[in-house]
Amino acid sequence: MTRKKSRMPAIMTGVLVLVFVVIIIAGGALLLSVARGILSDSGALPGLSGSEGEESPNIERHFGQVLPYWTGVERVNVLLLGVDERPQENGMARTDTMMLLTLDPTTLQAGVLSIPRDLWVPIPGYDQGRINTAHRLGEMYNYPGGGPGLARETVEYNLGVPIQYYVRLNFQGFVDLVNLIGGIDIYVSEPINDPLYPDNNYGYDPLYIEAGQHHFDGEMALKYARTRHDSNDFQRADRQQQVLLAILERVTSLNMLPQLAPRIGELYSIMDESVSTDLTLDEVLALAALAVKVDRSQIRFAVIDHTCTENYITPEGAQVLIPLRERMREMRDYVFGAAEIAQQTVEQESATIGVLNGTERVGLAASTTEYLQAQGLAVATFGNADRSDYATTSIILNRSKPTTAARLATLLGVPDTAIISSPNAAAGQDILLILGADYAGPPAIP
Repeated sequence: MTRKKSRMPAIMTGVLVLVFVVIIIAGGALLLSVARGILSDSGALPGLSGSEGEESPNIERHFGQVLPYWTGVERVNVLLLGVDERPQENGMARTDTMMLLTLDPTTLQAGVLSIPRDLWVPIPGYDQGRINTAHRLGEMYNYPGGGPGLARETVEYNLGVPIQYYVRLNFQGFVDLVNLIGGIDIYVSEPINDPLYPDNNYGYDPLYIEAGQHHFDGEMALKYARTRHDSNDFQRADRQQQVLLAILERVTSLNMLPQLAPRIGELYSIMDESVSTDLTLDEVLALAALAVKVDRSQIRFAVIDHTCTENYITPEGAQVLIPLRERMREMRDYVFGAAEIAQQTVEQESATIGVLNGTERVGLAASTTEYLQAQGLAVATFGNADRSDYATTSIILNRSKPTTAARLATLLGVPDTAIISSPNAAAGQDILLILGADYAGPPAIP
Protein backbone atom coordinates (compact mmCIF):
# COMPACT_ATOMS: atom_id res chain seq x y z
CA MET A 1 0.00 0.00 0.00
CA THR A 2 1.35 3.43 -0.95
CA ARG A 3 2.38 5.57 1.98
CA LYS A 4 1.87 9.27 1.44
CA LYS A 5 3.75 12.05 3.11
CA SER A 6 3.59 12.67 6.83
CA ARG A 7 1.31 15.54 7.87
CA MET A 8 3.44 17.12 10.55
CA PRO A 9 4.46 20.74 11.13
CA ALA A 10 7.70 21.72 9.39
CA ILE A 11 10.37 24.40 9.09
CA MET A 12 12.78 25.03 6.24
CA THR A 13 16.11 24.73 8.02
CA GLY A 14 16.54 21.09 6.92
CA VAL A 15 15.75 21.67 3.25
CA LEU A 16 19.34 21.41 2.07
CA VAL A 17 19.94 18.01 3.59
CA LEU A 18 16.63 16.53 2.57
CA VAL A 19 16.68 17.78 -1.00
CA PHE A 20 20.23 16.52 -1.36
CA VAL A 21 19.32 12.97 -0.40
CA VAL A 22 16.37 12.81 -2.76
CA ILE A 23 18.45 14.12 -5.67
CA ILE A 24 20.87 11.27 -5.06
CA ILE A 25 18.23 8.71 -4.18
CA ALA A 26 15.07 9.83 -6.00
CA GLY A 27 16.07 12.14 -8.83
CA GLY A 28 13.23 14.19 -10.23
CA ALA A 29 11.15 13.79 -7.08
CA LEU A 30 13.81 15.67 -5.15
CA LEU A 31 11.51 17.84 -3.12
CA LEU A 32 9.50 14.90 -1.85
CA SER A 33 11.54 14.77 1.32
CA VAL A 34 11.14 18.48 1.89
CA ALA A 35 7.39 18.21 2.17
CA ARG A 36 7.47 14.97 4.11
CA GLY A 37 10.53 15.29 6.18
CA ILE A 38 11.41 18.85 7.07
CA LEU A 39 12.11 18.99 10.75
CA SER A 40 9.70 20.31 13.31
CA ASP A 41 10.10 23.65 15.05
CA SER A 42 11.82 21.99 17.97
CA GLY A 43 14.66 20.75 15.78
CA ALA A 44 13.78 17.11 16.32
CA LEU A 45 10.88 14.97 15.21
CA PRO A 46 8.59 13.30 17.74
CA GLY A 47 9.89 9.88 18.70
CA LEU A 48 13.50 10.69 17.83
CA SER A 49 14.56 12.09 21.20
CA GLY A 50 15.67 10.13 24.27
CA SER A 51 14.06 10.37 27.67
CA GLU A 52 14.19 13.61 29.61
CA GLY A 53 15.28 15.58 26.58
CA GLU A 54 18.33 13.47 25.83
CA GLU A 55 18.98 12.58 22.22
CA SER A 56 18.57 9.02 20.99
CA PRO A 57 21.85 7.34 20.02
CA ASN A 58 20.41 6.77 16.54
CA ILE A 59 20.62 10.42 15.42
CA GLU A 60 23.00 12.87 13.79
CA ARG A 61 23.10 16.64 13.53
CA HIS A 62 23.26 18.46 10.21
CA PHE A 63 22.71 22.18 9.75
CA GLY A 64 21.72 22.36 13.42
CA GLN A 65 19.00 19.75 13.02
CA VAL A 66 18.59 16.26 14.46
CA LEU A 67 18.25 13.41 11.96
CA PRO A 68 18.10 9.65 12.40
CA TYR A 69 20.89 7.84 10.61
CA TRP A 70 20.84 4.80 8.41
CA THR A 71 21.80 1.60 10.21
CA GLY A 72 21.67 -0.83 7.29
CA VAL A 73 24.76 -1.92 5.38
CA GLU A 74 23.09 -3.14 2.19
CA ARG A 75 22.91 -1.03 -0.96
CA VAL A 76 19.73 1.05 -1.24
CA ASN A 77 18.07 1.16 -4.68
CA VAL A 78 15.14 3.40 -5.61
CA LEU A 79 13.13 3.32 -8.82
CA LEU A 80 12.13 6.79 -10.01
CA LEU A 81 9.01 6.83 -12.19
CA GLY A 82 8.01 9.95 -14.10
CA VAL A 83 4.45 9.45 -15.39
CA ASP A 84 2.58 11.28 -18.13
CA GLU A 85 -0.56 11.41 -16.00
CA ARG A 86 -3.54 12.99 -17.75
CA PRO A 87 -7.01 13.33 -16.22
CA GLN A 88 -8.72 11.50 -19.08
CA GLU A 89 -6.52 8.41 -18.53
CA ASN A 90 -7.87 7.76 -15.02
CA GLY A 91 -4.44 7.00 -13.57
CA MET A 92 -3.55 4.38 -16.21
CA ALA A 93 -0.44 6.23 -17.34
CA ARG A 94 2.71 4.79 -18.86
CA THR A 95 6.04 5.85 -17.46
CA ASP A 96 7.74 8.49 -19.55
CA THR A 97 10.88 8.38 -17.41
CA MET A 98 12.49 5.50 -15.56
CA MET A 99 15.67 5.88 -13.54
CA LEU A 100 17.24 3.48 -11.10
CA LEU A 101 19.10 5.28 -8.30
CA THR A 102 21.49 3.67 -5.88
CA LEU A 103 23.46 4.45 -2.75
CA ASP A 104 25.83 2.15 -0.87
CA PRO A 105 25.72 3.17 2.81
CA THR A 106 29.09 1.54 3.50
CA THR A 107 31.22 2.90 0.64
CA LEU A 108 29.00 5.96 -0.04
CA GLN A 109 29.11 5.11 -3.74
CA ALA A 110 26.04 6.50 -5.54
CA GLY A 111 24.77 6.14 -9.10
CA VAL A 112 21.96 6.88 -11.55
CA LEU A 113 21.01 4.51 -14.39
CA SER A 114 18.50 5.75 -16.99
CA ILE A 115 16.28 3.13 -18.67
CA PRO A 116 14.86 3.91 -22.15
CA ARG A 117 11.10 3.63 -22.32
CA ASP A 118 11.18 1.65 -25.62
CA LEU A 119 13.26 -1.20 -24.16
CA TRP A 120 11.53 -4.42 -25.31
CA VAL A 121 11.57 -6.84 -22.38
CA PRO A 122 9.64 -9.64 -20.68
CA ILE A 123 7.09 -8.22 -18.23
CA PRO A 124 6.51 -10.76 -15.42
CA GLY A 125 3.09 -12.34 -15.79
CA TYR A 126 2.61 -10.77 -19.24
CA ASP A 127 4.11 -11.02 -22.71
CA GLN A 128 7.05 -9.05 -24.00
CA GLY A 129 6.44 -5.32 -24.21
CA ARG A 130 7.92 -1.88 -23.89
CA ILE A 131 9.23 -1.46 -20.37
CA ASN A 132 7.20 1.75 -19.97
CA THR A 133 3.93 -0.23 -20.25
CA ALA A 134 4.59 -2.19 -17.04
CA HIS A 135 3.24 0.65 -14.88
CA ARG A 136 0.05 0.90 -16.94
CA LEU A 137 -0.54 -2.87 -16.84
CA GLY A 138 -0.03 -2.89 -13.08
CA GLU A 139 -2.61 -0.14 -12.63
CA MET A 140 -5.14 -1.65 -15.05
CA TYR A 141 -5.10 -5.17 -13.64
CA ASN A 142 -4.63 -4.39 -9.92
CA TYR A 143 -1.21 -5.98 -9.74
CA PRO A 144 0.13 -6.20 -6.14
CA GLY A 145 1.57 -2.74 -5.51
CA GLY A 146 -0.23 -1.35 -8.56
CA GLY A 147 1.73 0.26 -11.37
CA PRO A 148 4.86 0.86 -9.28
CA GLY A 149 4.74 -2.78 -8.12
CA LEU A 150 4.84 -4.25 -11.63
CA ALA A 151 7.31 -1.61 -12.86
CA ARG A 152 9.62 -2.49 -9.99
CA GLU A 153 9.38 -6.25 -10.61
CA THR A 154 9.98 -5.74 -14.34
CA VAL A 155 13.15 -3.72 -13.74
CA GLU A 156 14.33 -6.21 -11.11
CA TYR A 157 13.75 -9.12 -13.47
CA ASN A 158 15.55 -7.55 -16.44
CA LEU A 159 18.45 -5.87 -14.64
CA GLY A 160 18.99 -8.37 -11.85
CA VAL A 161 19.07 -5.88 -8.98
CA PRO A 162 16.71 -5.66 -6.01
CA ILE A 163 14.71 -2.46 -5.65
CA GLN A 164 13.69 -1.52 -2.14
CA TYR A 165 11.70 1.67 -2.83
CA TYR A 166 9.99 3.67 -5.53
CA VAL A 167 9.14 7.34 -6.05
CA ARG A 168 6.49 8.31 -8.61
CA LEU A 169 6.14 11.91 -9.82
CA ASN A 170 3.74 13.29 -12.40
CA PHE A 171 4.69 16.00 -14.88
CA GLN A 172 2.61 18.78 -13.39
CA GLY A 173 4.28 18.20 -10.06
CA PHE A 174 7.68 18.52 -11.71
CA VAL A 175 6.68 21.79 -13.38
CA ASP A 176 5.32 23.22 -10.12
CA LEU A 177 8.40 22.19 -8.15
CA VAL A 178 10.85 23.75 -10.61
CA ASN A 179 8.79 26.94 -10.59
CA LEU A 180 8.77 26.92 -6.80
CA ILE A 181 12.59 27.01 -6.69
CA GLY A 182 12.69 29.82 -9.26
CA GLY A 183 13.66 27.77 -12.30
CA ILE A 184 16.97 26.18 -13.25
CA ASP A 185 20.04 27.09 -15.33
CA ILE A 186 20.78 24.81 -18.30
CA TYR A 187 23.38 24.95 -21.06
CA VAL A 188 21.94 23.67 -24.37
CA SER A 189 24.75 22.35 -26.53
CA GLU A 190 22.78 22.20 -29.82
CA PRO A 191 19.57 23.89 -31.03
CA ILE A 192 16.39 21.86 -30.47
CA ASN A 193 13.59 22.10 -33.02
CA ASP A 194 10.58 19.92 -32.27
CA PRO A 195 7.41 20.92 -34.16
CA LEU A 196 5.73 17.72 -32.94
CA TYR A 197 6.21 18.17 -29.20
CA PRO A 198 2.96 16.82 -27.64
CA ASP A 199 0.47 18.97 -25.76
CA ASN A 200 -1.93 17.73 -23.08
CA ASN A 201 -4.75 16.96 -25.51
CA TYR A 202 -2.93 14.64 -27.93
CA GLY A 203 -2.08 17.54 -30.23
CA TYR A 204 1.18 19.45 -30.79
CA ASP A 205 2.95 22.31 -29.02
CA PRO A 206 5.90 23.24 -31.30
CA LEU A 207 9.18 23.67 -29.42
CA TYR A 208 12.36 25.54 -30.40
CA ILE A 209 15.31 26.12 -28.06
CA GLU A 210 18.42 27.94 -29.19
CA ALA A 211 21.87 26.65 -28.26
CA GLY A 212 23.53 28.41 -25.34
CA GLN A 213 22.90 29.18 -21.68
CA HIS A 214 19.26 29.34 -20.55
CA HIS A 215 17.24 29.88 -17.41
CA PHE A 216 14.22 27.55 -17.69
CA ASP A 217 10.97 27.74 -15.77
CA GLY A 218 9.21 24.48 -14.91
CA GLU A 219 7.39 24.13 -18.22
CA MET A 220 10.51 24.69 -20.32
CA ALA A 221 12.57 22.39 -18.08
CA LEU A 222 10.00 19.64 -18.64
CA LYS A 223 9.99 20.20 -22.41
CA TYR A 224 13.79 20.13 -22.52
CA ALA A 225 13.81 16.86 -20.59
CA ARG A 226 11.06 15.20 -22.64
CA THR A 227 11.65 16.18 -26.29
CA ARG A 228 12.98 13.50 -28.61
CA HIS A 229 12.76 15.27 -31.97
CA ASP A 230 16.04 15.33 -33.96
CA SER A 231 17.57 13.15 -31.23
CA ASN A 232 16.79 9.84 -29.57
CA ASP A 233 15.79 8.34 -26.26
CA PHE A 234 19.42 8.06 -25.19
CA GLN A 235 20.15 11.78 -25.66
CA ARG A 236 16.87 12.46 -23.93
CA ALA A 237 18.06 10.46 -20.92
CA ASP A 238 21.27 12.52 -20.87
CA ARG A 239 19.19 15.71 -20.79
CA GLN A 240 17.09 14.39 -17.93
CA GLN A 241 20.20 13.71 -15.89
CA GLN A 242 21.43 17.22 -16.75
CA VAL A 243 18.15 18.62 -15.42
CA LEU A 244 18.53 16.68 -12.17
CA LEU A 245 21.98 18.11 -11.62
CA ALA A 246 20.72 21.62 -12.38
CA ILE A 247 17.97 21.20 -9.78
CA LEU A 248 20.54 19.99 -7.30
CA GLU A 249 22.76 23.01 -7.90
CA ARG A 250 19.78 25.34 -7.50
CA VAL A 251 18.32 23.90 -4.34
CA THR A 252 21.53 23.15 -2.48
CA SER A 253 22.49 26.81 -2.57
CA LEU A 254 22.02 28.16 0.96
CA ASN A 255 20.28 31.28 -0.29
CA MET A 256 17.32 29.11 -1.34
CA LEU A 257 16.29 28.57 2.28
CA PRO A 258 14.85 32.02 3.00
CA GLN A 259 13.15 32.02 -0.42
CA LEU A 260 11.39 28.72 0.18
CA ALA A 261 10.51 29.20 3.85
CA PRO A 262 7.37 31.33 3.30
CA ARG A 263 6.07 28.84 0.73
CA ILE A 264 6.16 25.63 2.74
CA GLY A 265 2.37 25.25 2.54
CA GLU A 266 2.46 25.50 -1.25
CA LEU A 267 5.33 23.03 -1.36
CA TYR A 268 3.46 20.53 0.76
CA SER A 269 0.36 20.87 -1.42
CA ILE A 270 2.38 20.10 -4.56
CA MET A 271 3.91 17.04 -2.95
CA ASP A 272 0.60 15.76 -1.67
CA GLU A 273 -0.95 15.96 -5.13
CA SER A 274 1.97 14.89 -7.32
CA VAL A 275 4.24 12.42 -5.52
CA SER A 276 3.71 8.95 -4.12
CA THR A 277 6.31 6.67 -2.59
CA ASP A 278 6.82 3.77 -0.21
CA LEU A 279 9.66 5.54 1.61
CA THR A 280 8.67 6.32 5.18
CA LEU A 281 9.44 9.62 6.88
CA ASP A 282 12.13 8.07 9.07
CA GLU A 283 13.74 6.42 6.05
CA VAL A 284 13.93 9.71 4.18
CA LEU A 285 15.46 11.47 7.17
CA ALA A 286 17.97 8.68 7.80
CA LEU A 287 19.02 8.66 4.16
CA ALA A 288 19.41 12.42 4.33
CA ALA A 289 21.89 12.13 7.20
CA LEU A 290 23.81 9.55 5.15
CA ALA A 291 23.66 11.21 1.75
CA VAL A 292 25.26 14.49 2.80
CA LYS A 293 28.52 12.55 3.06
CA VAL A 294 28.49 11.51 -0.60
CA ASP A 295 31.04 13.13 -2.92
CA ARG A 296 28.84 14.44 -5.74
CA SER A 297 31.74 14.40 -8.21
CA GLN A 298 31.95 10.62 -7.76
CA ILE A 299 28.29 9.84 -8.52
CA ARG A 300 28.17 7.45 -11.49
CA PHE A 301 25.71 8.38 -14.25
CA ALA A 302 24.91 5.98 -17.08
CA VAL A 303 22.26 5.37 -19.76
CA ILE A 304 21.21 2.06 -21.30
CA ASP A 305 21.96 3.43 -24.77
CA HIS A 306 22.80 2.31 -28.32
CA THR A 307 25.81 0.35 -27.06
CA CYS A 308 23.45 -1.88 -25.03
CA THR A 309 20.54 -2.21 -27.47
CA GLU A 310 19.66 -2.77 -31.09
CA ASN A 311 16.74 -1.41 -33.09
CA TYR A 312 13.89 -3.76 -33.90
CA ILE A 313 10.45 -3.48 -35.52
CA THR A 314 7.84 -5.81 -34.03
CA PRO A 315 5.40 -7.74 -36.26
CA GLU A 316 2.85 -5.08 -35.31
CA GLY A 317 5.14 -2.35 -36.66
CA ALA A 318 6.31 -0.88 -33.34
CA GLN A 319 9.86 0.50 -33.23
CA VAL A 320 11.52 -0.82 -30.08
CA LEU A 321 14.93 -1.51 -28.56
CA ILE A 322 16.10 -5.08 -28.01
CA PRO A 323 18.47 -5.31 -25.02
CA LEU A 324 21.94 -6.72 -25.63
CA ARG A 325 22.01 -8.46 -22.29
CA GLU A 326 25.73 -8.81 -21.81
CA ARG A 327 26.41 -5.16 -22.62
CA MET A 328 23.46 -4.01 -20.54
CA ARG A 329 24.86 -6.00 -17.63
CA GLU A 330 28.21 -4.20 -18.04
CA MET A 331 26.47 -0.81 -17.88
CA ARG A 332 24.56 -1.90 -14.80
CA ASP A 333 27.74 -3.14 -13.17
CA TYR A 334 29.46 0.19 -13.76
CA VAL A 335 26.75 1.97 -11.76
CA PHE A 336 26.25 -0.65 -9.07
CA GLY A 337 29.39 -2.79 -8.91
CA ALA A 338 29.32 -6.37 -10.21
CA ALA A 339 30.86 -7.99 -7.15
CA GLU A 340 28.32 -6.41 -4.82
CA ILE A 341 25.40 -7.54 -6.96
CA ALA A 342 26.62 -11.13 -7.16
CA GLN A 343 27.53 -11.37 -3.49
CA GLN A 344 24.92 -9.35 -1.60
CA THR A 345 21.81 -9.81 -3.68
CA VAL A 346 21.94 -13.57 -4.17
CA GLU A 347 22.27 -13.91 -0.41
CA GLN A 348 19.32 -11.56 0.13
CA GLU A 349 17.07 -13.56 -2.22
CA SER A 350 17.82 -16.88 -0.47
CA ALA A 351 16.36 -18.75 -3.44
CA THR A 352 15.83 -22.51 -3.37
CA ILE A 353 16.63 -24.38 -6.58
CA GLY A 354 15.52 -27.65 -8.16
CA VAL A 355 17.79 -29.16 -10.86
CA LEU A 356 16.43 -31.52 -13.53
CA ASN A 357 18.41 -33.32 -16.23
CA GLY A 358 16.69 -32.88 -19.59
CA THR A 359 19.40 -34.72 -21.56
CA GLU A 360 20.63 -38.28 -21.95
CA ARG A 361 23.90 -37.53 -20.12
CA VAL A 362 23.87 -39.71 -17.00
CA GLY A 363 24.57 -37.92 -13.72
CA LEU A 364 24.36 -34.39 -15.18
CA ALA A 365 21.87 -33.14 -12.57
CA ALA A 366 23.96 -34.55 -9.71
CA SER A 367 27.26 -33.06 -10.92
CA THR A 368 25.60 -29.70 -11.61
CA THR A 369 24.04 -29.71 -8.15
CA GLU A 370 27.44 -30.29 -6.58
CA TYR A 371 28.92 -27.44 -8.63
CA LEU A 372 26.15 -24.97 -7.77
CA GLN A 373 26.30 -25.82 -4.09
CA ALA A 374 30.04 -25.14 -4.18
CA GLN A 375 29.16 -21.67 -5.51
CA GLY A 376 26.96 -21.01 -2.48
CA LEU A 377 23.57 -21.66 -4.14
CA ALA A 378 20.87 -23.61 -2.30
CA VAL A 379 19.96 -26.60 -4.47
CA ALA A 380 17.24 -28.47 -2.62
CA THR A 381 16.45 -31.28 -5.08
CA PHE A 382 17.79 -32.84 -8.27
CA GLY A 383 16.70 -35.58 -10.65
CA ASN A 384 15.57 -36.29 -14.20
CA ALA A 385 13.17 -34.12 -16.20
CA ASP A 386 9.99 -35.42 -17.81
CA ARG A 387 11.94 -36.14 -21.02
CA SER A 388 15.57 -36.25 -22.19
CA ASP A 389 15.46 -34.27 -25.43
CA TYR A 390 15.46 -30.66 -24.21
CA ALA A 391 17.47 -28.68 -26.76
CA THR A 392 18.00 -25.64 -24.54
CA THR A 393 18.41 -25.02 -20.84
CA SER A 394 15.59 -23.24 -19.00
CA ILE A 395 15.80 -21.31 -15.73
CA ILE A 396 12.17 -21.11 -14.65
CA LEU A 397 11.30 -18.52 -12.02
CA ASN A 398 8.40 -19.81 -9.93
CA ARG A 399 8.95 -16.77 -7.69
CA SER A 400 10.74 -13.51 -8.42
CA LYS A 401 14.44 -14.21 -7.77
CA PRO A 402 16.03 -12.26 -10.67
CA THR A 403 19.58 -11.95 -9.36
CA THR A 404 19.90 -15.64 -8.55
CA ALA A 405 18.54 -16.46 -12.00
CA ALA A 406 21.12 -14.18 -13.62
CA ARG A 407 23.83 -15.79 -11.49
CA LEU A 408 22.72 -19.24 -12.65
CA ALA A 409 22.84 -18.17 -16.30
CA THR A 410 26.40 -16.91 -15.83
CA LEU A 411 27.60 -20.01 -13.98
CA LEU A 412 26.04 -22.38 -16.51
CA GLY A 413 27.19 -20.40 -19.56
CA VAL A 414 23.69 -20.04 -21.00
CA PRO A 415 22.13 -16.80 -22.34
CA ASP A 416 19.79 -14.60 -20.31
CA THR A 417 17.00 -15.64 -22.69
CA ALA A 418 17.02 -18.98 -20.83
CA ILE A 419 15.39 -17.20 -17.87
CA ILE A 420 11.61 -17.64 -17.96
CA SER A 421 9.18 -15.96 -15.57
CA SER A 422 6.41 -18.41 -14.67
CA PRO A 423 4.89 -17.38 -11.31
CA ASN A 424 3.73 -20.41 -9.34
CA ALA A 425 3.15 -19.84 -5.63
CA ALA A 426 2.49 -23.55 -5.07
CA ALA A 427 5.84 -24.70 -6.49
CA GLY A 428 8.19 -26.45 -4.11
CA GLN A 429 11.27 -24.47 -5.20
CA ASP A 430 11.74 -20.82 -6.12
CA ILE A 431 13.67 -21.71 -9.30
CA LEU A 432 13.43 -24.82 -11.48
CA LEU A 433 16.51 -25.47 -13.62
CA ILE A 434 16.03 -27.81 -16.58
CA LEU A 435 19.36 -28.71 -18.19
CA GLY A 436 19.29 -28.94 -21.99
CA ALA A 437 21.65 -30.00 -24.78
CA ASP A 438 23.15 -26.48 -25.00
CA TYR A 439 24.62 -26.87 -21.49
CA ALA A 440 28.24 -28.00 -21.65
CA GLY A 441 28.27 -29.30 -18.10
CA PRO A 442 29.88 -28.02 -14.91
CA PRO A 443 33.62 -27.33 -14.65
CA ALA A 444 35.72 -29.60 -12.52
CA ILE A 445 35.38 -28.73 -8.83
CA PRO A 446 38.83 -28.31 -7.23
